[in-house]
Amino acid sequence: MGRDKALVPVGGLPMVVRVAAALREAAGEVVVVGREGTLAGLPCLPDGSPGRRGPLAGLATALDAAAGRPVLLVAVDQPLASPATLRALAARVPAGRAAVPLAGGSRQVTCARYPAEWAGEAHRELGAGGSIQSLLVRLDFDGIGEDEWREWGEDGRSWLSVDTPGDVARAEAVLRRG
Repeated sequence: MGRDKALVPVGGLPMVVRVAAALREAAGEVVVVGREGTLAGLPCLPDGSPGRRGPLAGLATALDAAAGRPVLLVAVDQPLASPATLRALAARVPAGRAAVPLAGGSRQVTCARYPAEWAGEAHRELGAGGSIQSLLVRLDFDGIGEDEWREWGEDGRSWLSVDTPGDVARAEAVLRRG
C-alpha cells in the first residue's frame, strides 16, 4: 500500500479506527499489538517476541497481556469487522478451545477468539517458526460454519482483508451497499 496500512482510510476512517470501534462495541477494551506508544489515539503494545512479526506474534503478545482472559483477535486490515460477529465470537466459551469462523474452505484466524490457555502454545509455535494456521492444526478449536455465522447477520465482510488499493475500493463498495 506504500504507507502504514493501519492508517489507510476506508469510508473516511483509518482502518485501525474502524476495527477498534467494532471491537470496543463488542468487547470493551482495545489494544493495538505490535507497536509502541499510541496509534490514532489507541493504546499500543509492542510485540513481546522481538524479531518475530505477524498474526501469531501478535496473538502471543495479546494472550500474555490479557492476564488469563481470552483474546478477540482482529487484524487491522479487516476494517469491515462486524460488532455483531465479534460479540458472537466473544460470547463463545469453549473451554480451552478457540472459536474460528470458516469461510470458503479457510479458517478466518484473524477474526477469531482465542483462549487464555493457549499463551504457552502460541509461544512454542512462534519459536518453531509456525503460524496461527499451524497452531490450529495442533490444538482443538471450534470451527464456526457459514450457516451459523450467517445467523449472526454476518455476510463475510468481517474477514474481508484490505491489502491493495483495489481492496480499499471493494471495501468502500461494500460499505455503500450497507
